[in-house]
Parts: sequence; C-alpha cells; structure tokens
Amino acid sequence: MDNQFNSLLHQGDIDKALSLMTTNSERTAEALREYNPASHAINKRHDKPIYDKNGNLKRWVKRWKLPIDYPRYINEIALVFIYGRPVVWRQQSTGTDEAFGHFSRLIQRLHFNAKIRECKRLAGAETQAALLFHPYRNKQGKADCRLRVLAKSKGDDIYVAWDHFGCIKAFAWGYNATDMQGETNRHIDFFTDQHIYHAIALEEGWKVTEEDNIIGKIPIVLFQQEKEWAGVEALIEREEYIASRNADTNDYFSDPMLILDADIIKNMPDKNDENKTLIKRGGSSEAAASYLTWDNAPENKQKEIEWLQNHILSKTFTPNIDFDNMKSLSNVSGKALKQLMVLADIKAARHKEQHDELLDRFTSICIALIANVLDVSLKTQCDKLVITHEFQPPFED
Repeated sequence: MDNQFNSLLHQGDIDKALSLMTTNSERTAEALREYNPASHAINKRHDKPIYDKNGNLKRWVKRWKLPIDYPRYINEIALVFIYGRPVVWRQQSTGTDEAFGHFSRLIQRLHFNAKIRECKRLAGAETQAALLFHPYRNKQGKADCRLRVLAKSKGDDIYVAWDHFGCIKAFAWGYNATDMQGETNRHIDFFTDQHIYHAIALEEGWKVTEEDNIIGKIPIVLFQQEKEWAGVEALIEREEYIASRNADTNDYFSDPMLILDADIIKNMPDKNDENKTLIKRGGSSEAAASYLTWDNAPENKQKEIEWLQNHILSKTFTPNIDFDNMKSLSNVSGKALKQLMVLADIKAARHKEQHDELLDRFTSICIALIANVLDVSLKTQCDKLVITHEFQPPFED
C-alpha cells in the first residue's frame, strides 16, 4: 500500500489516494446535527392553522418546539471526569533531566492542557477530532512548534489509512484556504512518517509539492469514539416531544374560564381567546357565576418524563448534577460524594483505556520532535527518555 499510495501522490492522483483512506464524515455529520439543539427533530413541528366555519384561515396557533440540550451536558460531564484537572507527567528514566525539562517546557508552550480538553470535547460531540503538530521557524529563526486541533466543525476533513494492526499508515487533512489574491482553494495535506505532501486544487488539476517529514513520525494524535450520548437518542427525542406538547396544553388550559348561568347560551368562546367566558343553560342559584380551571395535571406524563430523564443520564453514565441536587449534598462527606459520582467514574475509566494509548503517542511525537527538530543536541537523552502520565481525579480533595 505504501508504494502505491506514494506513487499516486507523486502523480497528483489525489482522488484515488483518498479512496484508499477512510473517513467518518457521515457519522460525524449525524452527531453534529444531534449536538446542535437548533437541528433537533422537534424543531420540525409546524404551527397549527385555525379556520372558521367557512374554511377561511383565521390565524396560526403557535406550537412549541423545545429542544433539550442533553448532548452538550452529557459531553461536558464526560470531559470533566477525564481532563478536568491537568495530566501529571513523570520522568521514569535516569540521566535524561535536560530532555525531560525540554518536554515539560514544550507542554506549556503548546498549551497542551487547553488543547487536549478542546480535542476531547470535539471528539465527544462529533465522534472524531485530532491534534496536529506543525513545526516551523519562529521570529528569532529558531525551530518551534504549534499544536492545532482538527475537527469537522472547524472546517477540517480527516482521512486515515490504517494497517491490519490498527496503526496509522497515512493521514490526510482537508481544508479550504484563501491566498493573497483573495482566492479560496481546496487544500489536502498528506502525512506519512517519511514525507508530507501538500496538494492544492487548481483549475488545471491538483498541484502537489513534497517535503521531508523532519519529525520522523506522522505528527497526529487521532481521537475517535462514539458520541457521548450514544444509545439514548430516542429517549431524548421523546422527552422533547412530551415537553413541547405539554407547553401547548398549558397554553390551552392555563387561563381559567368564567362560567355564567343563563337560560340560553349566548356565545361560545374561541379556544385561543383570553379571559374566556362560557354562558351555560340553567344552573343552581348558589353558583350563578364560577370559574372553570384545569385541576387534573397528567401524572402519567410527569412519571414518563422522570423515567426518561433517569434513563437518559444513567444509560450515558452521567450523574445528575444540578443546583437542587448539590444543595441537598452540602453535608455529605467526600467519600459519599464520590460514590454518587460513580457513573461518571466508570465512564472515565472506560475512556482512559483509549486515552492512555493516545497520551503515549503524544509523548512519543514530542520526544521525536525534540530530538529531530527542536534540539538535536538532546537526541541521545531523548533516545533514553521514558515518560509516564497519570490522570487526576476531577475534583480536589
């Protein structure tokens, strides 16, 4: 595959090269639609037309559309329980203090803690995101590096070629860029461990330039996962529908209706009128006038909403953290509070199975970057440098 892939890039056959790679564009687009409350299915409800006896349109009655932002809440809780506090890095080798010191400074310079949280948030929302290393020369003419977060919502297309062991053999980043003349062109950058190919779509076809990959590794850390609310999409849609229907019902019944006794019915109120009055035939002398109010709230709907809320949160391993719940926990011990958050801990532990490997890859790229680009004098130390990481609990003791 390597020879065929490189040959296609040399020939400028970008479309064929991309066909050898995979992309999660459809799954990502679906996740983004669900993550954005404005694109939830409940927003497709139409207002209701009201007609008179002759079939003429009198007015439109508003039908409420109440999307509930569960995906964002579930995603943020998942993020806090894995990267709520910075990752701790430890040196496990001897005689490598200078290299480890450079690594520690590089972490700070790359704004790693902020970038990793952004990347995890985007991956939880879109199912895919990536950290891309970009070495360059700064204003002082010294080698330096930037860290960029790639995601579909940021205008990036991600393509990956895998080997049969699940390792990345090639990576491609698609994006649009505007040149100095104000023209916007399609760009696709291909990365292998040896080369980087920059392809630009022009009127006459793809223009491809090649450069050596000075890091010596594919400079990407790829985050791929299920959307954080996977499995409860129908439950969320059902609660949104019930809430919207209840809002319509409240509008219909919330205003009391005045009832007057009379021998004949002089008028019937329109259901959308305010301050309604209903004149009824006959009646007792004790209640010549009274109010008709809605006294029977539908308890079954309330029970269903509570059932939906419980299962949406529990099935996504998300604790119900709101003001009322936190207020009742003011005197709870730290140990008891941790037990209440056990669902989020379980989910975070599952995420760490993958993120342990991702952080190891991040460390490996950083070490190669220092040894081959940023400070080649430390290459010997970098070859011996061993760094481990540790996730911290989301809250202080």
